[in-house]
This record gives sequence, C-alpha cells and structure tokens, in this order.
Amino acid sequence: MSATMGHALVLDRTSRHWALLAAVACVVPLLLQLPANLAWPIAAAGVATTALAWWKPLPAGLRLLLTLLVVGAVLGVAGLRFGRDTGCALLAAMLAIKPSETAKLRDARSLIGFALFAPFATFLLDEGPLSLALALAATVGALAALQRLADVESGDARFNVPLRTRLRSVLQLLLIGLPLALATFWLFPRLASPMWGVPGRAMAKPGLSNSMRPNDWLDLMSDDTPVLRARFFGATPRQDQMYWRGPTLWRFDGEEWTQPAWTRGLRAPRVQASPRQWDYELEVEPTDRRQLVALDLPLAAPGGSALIGDYSLRTERPLSSLTRWRMQSAAPLRNESQLKPALRQAALELPSGFNPRTLALARQWRRDAGSDDAAIVRRALAWIHGEFAYTLDTPPWGHDAIDQFLFDGKAGYCQHFSSAFVVLMRGAGIPARVVTGYAGGYRNPIGGYWIVRRSDAHAWTEVWMPERGWVRIDPTAAVAPERVYDTLADRAPGTDSVLGDFGGSLWNARDWLRRGWNDLVLGYDANRQSRMFAPLGLDRINGRQLAMVFGAVATLALMWMVWLSARGQREPDPVLRAWHRLGQRYGRFGLARESHETAAHWVDRVARAHPGLASGLREISHRFAIWRYAEPQPGTHDPRATKDLVRALRSHRPKHSNP
Repeated sequence: MSATMGHALVLDRTSRHWALLAAVACVVPLLLQLPANLAWPIAAAGVATTALAWWKPLPAGLRLLLTLLVVGAVLGVAGLRFGRDTGCALLAAMLAIKPSETAKLRDARSLIGFALFAPFATFLLDEGPLSLALALAATVGALAALQRLADVESGDARFNVPLRTRLRSVLQLLLIGLPLALATFWLFPRLASPMWGVPGRAMAKPGLSNSMRPNDWLDLMSDDTPVLRARFFGATPRQDQMYWRGPTLWRFDGEEWTQPAWTRGLRAPRVQASPRQWDYELEVEPTDRRQLVALDLPLAAPGGSALIGDYSLRTERPLSSLTRWRMQSAAPLRNESQLKPALRQAALELPSGFNPRTLALARQWRRDAGSDDAAIVRRALAWIHGEFAYTLDTPPWGHDAIDQFLFDGKAGYCQHFSSAFVVLMRGAGIPARVVTGYAGGYRNPIGGYWIVRRSDAHAWTEVWMPERGWVRIDPTAAVAPERVYDTLADRAPGTDSVLGDFGGSLWNARDWLRRGWNDLVLGYDANRQSRMFAPLGLDRINGRQLAMVFGAVATLALMWMVWLSARGQREPDPVLRAWHRLGQRYGRFGLARESHETAAHWVDRVARAHPGLASGLREISHRFAIWRYAEPQPGTHDPRATKDLVRALRSHRPKHSNP
C-alpha cells in the first residue's frame, strides 16, 4: 500500500479508539498540573468534542469556532501574560479539540504525535514521581497505538494482536534504550547553571508574596501542600520557636500591606546573636518567586541569595525548580538597636482618613503610659488575650477595617491580628512592621525531618524598642486557648480524610518517598555529579574525566542496544533458526538457499553443483521437511524429537574434502 493510500485510509473503529485513548493518556498528567479553573473546562471541551465527532469529522467552520472559543477561554483565565502554564494550557486545549478532525490514518498519527508533547510539557510544571509514572504510561500507550496504525497501513493481519502482546512489544523497545537513558542522566556532564531560562508562570502559585490583604490567605491556610522540608544538624528549635521569616511589609494604604522596593537597596543591619543557634538545610519546593524563607534570624545569606535591609532573603533567580539551601540562624539579642530616621519614619507612617477609633485609642494609651513603650505593648497583648478570638470565618471588612476588627468583630486570624497590632503601635508612636512567613512545622516520623506546609502561613509583627531594636511580637499567639475555634495549625496532615490516623500514616509515607525522589533525582546537580565516585576514592572528577566515563558507558549501552535489536529480529522458532543458519553455512560456497526454494529443490541444486559437499544434507533436509510440513498443526511435535532435529541442524557442516 502506498503512503498516499495509507494517509487517505479511513480508520476502523478500534484503531480510532486506540488513538483517542492514547491522546487522553498523554493529556491527563498535564491537566493534573494545571489550575482547576483551566483543567476542568479543557477536559469538558475534549469530551464534548469527541462525542460530537464520534461518527464523522466536524465541519471546518465549527472547528474554527471551537478553536477560537478554547483559546479565548484560556487567555481569559490566564490573562495576556505568557508563561509556562499558559503555553501548557493552550497545548492541552488544542489537543482537546483535535479529535474533531480525526477520521483518517494521517489524522490519527498527527493526534498522537502532538499528544506526545503533553507528558513532556508536564515536567515544565511538575517534576514529581507521579508525573513521571503517568508520562511513561502515556508514552507506552502512544507507541502501542502508533504500532497498530503502522500495521493497519501495511495491511498486516497482526494489527488485531492482543493488547498484552502489543504492550510487551513496546516495553521491549523501551528496554533497549533504557541503559543509554540512565547513562545520559547519571554521567552526561551537567552545567553548574542553565544556559537558558524557562519562562515563569503567568498564573502565580499560592504562596508568600510581597503584599498582604485581609482574607487573601484563606485558600493558602487550608492547603497541606509542603513548601519546604528542613533537616537540622545538631540542636533543633522547639516548634513554637520555628518562625520562618519571609517578606517584611512596611507600607500600608488602609487595605493592603506591601514590601517597598527601597528595602532591597538597604544593607542588612548589625545583629547581636544569642548563643542559641541552629544549623540546618532547607529543601524548598518551586514557587516561581524570589522570596526565600529562613529561621528568624539568618546569620548570613547562602550562595545565590541576598540578605536585604529588613533581614528578608531574596534569591538571584526565581525558584522555578526544587532547590537546597544550607543556612545558620540564631535568636537575636539586639537587632538594629540604632534606627535611622528614614526607617523610623517609614515604620510610623499611616494613611490618612482611615481607622479613627484605633488611632484615638492609641493616642489615649500613649498619654496613659508616657514614654513607656513596653507598657503599651503589654496592654495591647492583654486586651487581645482577654477579649479576642481566633477564627477563619471572618466577614468582609469595609473602609475602616482595623476599627471593625478591634471594636466590632474582635475575631479573625493572623492577618487581622498582625495588621491591627502594627496600626495600633504606629498610632501610639512605636515603630512597627508586619513580617510574613510560616510558623511551626510538622515532624515526619518517617525520616525525622520537618515539613512546613502552606497551611503554616503566618503573619506576625516586629516593634522597635529602645536598646533592644526590633523585637518579635506575635499578637495571634496572645489569643486565649479557649477562644481558638477553627485553627488548622495543629492538625496532622492527612488525618482529616475518611481513613483517619491511617490516612496520616499514608501522607507521611508519601512525603518521605517524595523527599527521597527529590534527593535522588531532582537534587542530582553538577556538584553531586562531580562527587559521585567519592566512595571509590576519587574525591572529585572534572568535566573531561566525566566525559570519558560517559563515552565508555554510552558505548557499552549502544552495544547492548545493537545486541538486543538483533535478538529481537531473529527467528523465534529454534528449528527454523537452525535451518536458516544451515543455509548460511552453505552460502560460503555460493550455495545458500534462495527464499523461494523448497528444501528438496535446494538439496538437488547443491548435489548437482557439488555432489560431495552435500553429503548428509538430503537426509537432514528430509527430516526438516517432515517436521515443518507433515504435521497438520504446528507445535504438536515430540519435544525430544524437536531437540534432536535442532542438534542435527546445528552440527551439520558442508564436507570441504569433497568439492
């Protein structure tokens, strides 16, 4: 069948199902990594398009309309900003409507070929083991579908082979290339830094940012997704001492707190550290931002980051992949005990026309306390402890949000407490600022490391006290325990499922496996590669040595591929294999059996050309003909007789002495 005829061939129903299922398998891992408000509409569009085009392709005008609608919907959700997630969403959307024109062999090949981009695009959004497993399964399914389409085009009756047989054939093909793939991963010289960058996300992932608005953390505080894992070397702080410092917010416009850009140009102030110090390593999940957290306070910025003026850490590159950071932190004794006038003014600034009751109360407290700043702080904390409650169920606030929280609602969570406390302190003339980050953590009993989740997001305050400098004050922690209604901070991950404690154990095991994956695969960088032969006594190997090792191992892997490919092409039946080799041995004398010749005709031709050379050939060819053609059903031969025939075929040699 010609290529043109094959491309014009209308698909049979089963082959079309193979192509569609292969495309679905390729798109699923990508949809799982897209935001839900994109993934569900794309999946619904794919189901609807497939149903409408089940019997015949849709008209061209309708296909164009579907394309415009899907692309418009994706850009409407993502905006006009282009990023990795936008491109992946567009790819998934186009694949969802591709079945509308899949009716012929060429269409099915195009669908599968384009669909194979989807599992690889998934790794732009997630590099976890689940994504890899789904991508591998999708690739196997796609290759099996392409193999069936090839059989259909060739007219080979074997295209109806059982699914198990076809999948085994594809897995054998993948096994051939596995050693070379592993050698490339482990041994191909890696660059210390990438030569090119990957575009960031257009749709931000949940996490810390350089701004904070009331009620914008509710989704974050109910999410158990890990943001970092910490391993301590030596002393470990208590859980209530684990304040993971992130962006510091100075500017307040009456509704939103932000971190001003000028803080990045400030040098970190002098800090007198206490003897309580911690040495630890952070494994930080990708956020596509540059904010890096550390135990309060970091003693120095690790390589690849900078410690800015308010002791926030900012990385040189966006955290678009898993990263590791070795740090040392200590509780401060004195933090910036001399405050510059410009910073004092920034830490006292409040917008005009907002929260008059709060400011009036702050001025009253100042008159009562005189110059005793500490008394005002104690009074505020005592008020919170006695009258306020912690809850995630808060109403939307109006223009004077701080007034409504302090005097009307008196219930909220960390965003409300920290924001109100700083406004109250500034109103009383005490420099104050909001610090965002994470508080606490969960110790995984499997592995003994600490996990900080998105639900651990927290906001606290720092007030400037004479001679002591900036002092951490957490007004949320001042709430009386009996007034904490629905906090998620102490909930063990996974235990809220129907499986209860067993669900928590499964969560622990899954995260431990994910950490192992991060360490073994995602954390395998140029530095670790250079030290991979340290157990053999080679501390480090340079790029040239590594290239030589890779070349040697890759050569062995290629030899393995050639050998397995040859094995895959050989005749599976041992009798036929021995018979073909017998013909090859006679081929050295120019008497190889032609493909159209029967055994008897071949023996006659050899006997006419060299009577002595064919001694014994007639008898053994007769035995082969009986074995091959006398039985009505192949496979009913006596196994012992078959082994004897194979042995005879292998041992027979042309007689050189009788040309």
